[in-house]
Amino acid sequence: DFDLRDESVGVCKAVMAAIAPRARIIDITHQVQPYSVTQAARLLADAAPYFPKDAVFVVVVDPGVGSARKPIIARSKTGQYFVLPDNGLLTLVQDRDGIAAAREIANPGWTLAASHSITFHGRDVFSPAAAHLARGDDWTKAGPELDVSKLTRLGLRPASVDEQGLHGQVIGMDGPYGNIVLNVPEQSFARLGYALGDMVPVMLDSRRLKLPFVRTFSDVPPGMPLLYIDSRKRLSLGVNLGNFEQAYRVSPVATLSIPWKAGRPR
Repeated sequence: DFDLRDESVGVCKAVMAAIAPRARIIDITHQVQPYSVTQAARLLADAAPYFPKDAVFVVVVDPGVGSARKPIIARSKTGQYFVLPDNGLLTLVQDRDGIAAAREIANPGWTLAASHSITFHGRDVFSPAAAHLARGDDWTKAGPELDVSKLTRLGLRPASVDEQGLHGQVIGMDGPYGNIVLNVPEQSFARLGYALGDMVPVMLDSRRLKLPFVRTFSDVPPGMPLLYIDSRKRLSLGVNLGNFEQAYRVSPVATLSIPWKAGRPR
């Protein structure tokens, strides 16, 4: 959530380049809504599958910088490393991929000890630790091992299907378009029995909607809402040539429920 208006991003990259000059740095985003750990967790989980299995991710969305929250390195069960504050950023990665091990960043040799700041751990802790990983240093030297079952988690619940139907949550918005990103996998929605072209009853927080389930935005007239499967293979809500978030005033972590299709065996 640093944005690009000041030197923060460039300084973090400079720190990494000084330690691991051969590392290739790919920017995912610097425009997370300020302080939104939930949004950052969603973006991280959506991006990670497209990176190599030994990739090192640096995530600095850290409203609690300088507090008792721990700076950590976590290794997923796919082999990827995540260098970040223990504030819930790993929740969705942990749910999907699992976390094999984690360590607190406590070794001064893995940080910029000489210029250690209470308020800029992106520069002084996370960037140098990530660079040590990227150049092949032994990550067990970063600090003491942590119990992965005690890592901080966000209050997000996995989507579920029961006798009443599907229950999910809004976990983010899709860029500037205002499409609603849900935690509902395509397979979970498919269990309800709806087919393309069906009008689907949706409860979004306290608002009742009836939306067409279609393949893509242009399947409905401009300005009309729709229900579709997005590029991440999750159920999503949008408006053709419009903005669902603005039109319906939706924000994380709004709840969503959809009943079974009438006559569908349960």
